[in-house]
Amino acid sequence: MPDFLLPDLGEGLTEASIVNWLVKEGDTVGVDQPVVEVETAKAAVEVPVPFAGVVTRLHGEPGQSLPVGAPLLTIGPGFTEPGVTTASEGSGNVLIGYGTMTTTRRRRTRTAVELPPKAPGVISPFVRKMASDNGIDLSRVTGSGPGGIIRRADVEAVLTTAVPGPREGEKRIPLTGVRKAVADKLTTSRRQIPEATVWVDVDATGLVAARKSLNASAPDRSVSLLGLVARFAVAGLRKYPELNSRVEGDEIVQLRDVNLGFAAQTDRGLVVPVVRDAGSLSTRELSAAIGERTAQAREGKLGPAGLTGGTFTVNNYGVFGVDGSAAIINHPEAAILGIGRIIDRAWVVDGALVARKVCELTLAFDHRVCDGGTAGGFLRFVADCVESPVTALGDL
Repeated sequence: MPDFLLPDLGEGLTEASIVNWLVKEGDTVGVDQPVVEVETAKAAVEVPVPFAGVVTRLHGEPGQSLPVGAPLLTIGPGFTEPGVTTASEGSGNVLIGYGTMTTTRRRRTRTAVELPPKAPGVISPFVRKMASDNGIDLSRVTGSGPGGIIRRADVEAVLTTAVPGPREGEKRIPLTGVRKAVADKLTTSRRQIPEATVWVDVDATGLVAARKSLNASAPDRSVSLLGLVARFAVAGLRKYPELNSRVEGDEIVQLRDVNLGFAAQTDRGLVVPVVRDAGSLSTRELSAAIGERTAQAREGKLGPAGLTGGTFTVNNYGVFGVDGSAAIINHPEAAILGIGRIIDRAWVVDGALVARKVCELTLAFDHRVCDGGTAGGFLRFVADCVESPVTALGDL
């Protein structure tokens, strides 16, 4: 009976956590049928099984973390095997489009082990690590699994109800998956990048009007405000390439293509989808790509390749009803452009005080790659495009 092994999902990832089983023991599955949803440090993905048969065993439960190459499920006798390996042969050609491990695995003979009195039964290394990270003594935890096995839910129950000296309503939430990956990247950014921030208020009345006109002329190819600002940002990076770079050791590497990232809030936390080679796209194409990737990210359908490789990020925090933010640079990039909410404010036009659509633009930049003159020049260029979008679009 073959074991289907957790495939290498790419981007250097070494493990994944089970989010949800899509099949149960006894089900009949077909080739390429999704059988489990797993979450890596990059994204949540559905994993298809590469052969057909009856599922006789599921290895792991929701919340459990498995290393690449570990068994996911076992298929019983009579399976269809189109070029698939078993646990004793290495992962082999497991999934089309995914890399695989080259190491081999030996079959393990399972024997019954009698635990000494009061010794905790823990099968999952994920559960052990969760307990260790939170200072929980497993010998004091009552397991709810078969034979008293301690499960993730048992440890989480301790975190929410037995925190030393907790106040009513407090709980501890393990930092895992996407949230941990984001936390690690932001911590690295704050630790390694000497960032500075510049900002400017802009009259976005013309921007709002330009978007309305563009969408009226082609309702089926609508353009978002973020799409317009993103297009101006890409043009600005052509004029100020220092901001489309990264620091590697003692060198500043100015990158050829603009792979534009944009912050997107999802149920799994903040992610940054990437539109590759954004400079080759028209305004409408770039806006459509941003909208498509945002939807994929929120549905958990954007794979690791769609969330990595960015060279510059835009962040529309105005959707949260705030005017400005000192954003954290998305390491290892060199800058991030922020857009605040657009609101009616008093503005001086030709010496008269009038109501205009005003927003704040901010730019956080790595002071190692450029000085304030370059950063200010880039931000002023984008601001001028926002204030005179028709003129700007005519030159792009």
